Amino acid sequence: MRTCDEKKNTKSCNCSYEPCSRKGHCCDCLTYHRRMGELPACYFPDDVEASYDRSIEKFVQTHRARGRWW
Repeated sequence: MRTCDEKKNTKSCNCSYEPCSRKGHCCDCLTYHRRMGELPACYFPDDVEASYDRSIEKFVQTHRARGRWW
C-alpha cells in the first residue's frame, strides 16, 4: 500500500484556508469535502479557490467559462 507523502502534497496544495488541518493529507481532504458536497481546493484555479466557494456548481461554472485547463 502506498503512503501519503505529506511534504510533497503540501507543496502542490493551493488551499488558502490557513487553519486547515487536512493540508497535505489528500485522503482526509477528499473525504471531508465529499461529505460536505464540495470539491477540494485543488480542483479550482487560485483566484476561484480564494472565494472559498468549493461547491460542485462553482466547479461546473468555472469549467464551462475557462475550459478544461485554466
